[in-house]
Amino acid sequence: IPHVQENVLQRVLQLPVVSSTCETLQRKYSSTKESHPLMASVCEAYERGVQGAGALAMWGMEPVVRRLEPQFAVANNLACRGLDHLEEKIPALQYPVDK
Repeated sequence: IPHVQENVLQRVLQLPVVSSTCETLQRKYSSTKESHPLMASVCEAYERGVQGAGALAMWGMEPVVRRLEPQFAVANNLACRGLDHLEEKIPALQYPVDK
């Protein structure tokens, strides 16, 4: 079985305290868009702008990211070990925000 490298960002996003916070924020954002038509058009314009800027930034950064991949892997491994330590020391990270 090939070893799948852990990604510290994915791990952080999967922590119940983080994922429940993100879900709450997403619900509030969606609710605000639905109840305020003017806000909905502003939000949609912003979302389109962010998507376009994000795609452009990734295209421009690709050569740099490829060159720095070994350093990213080392930083990711260190961050994963740090997250292991935090999860061990702070059990509350394993609970949703409401708990």
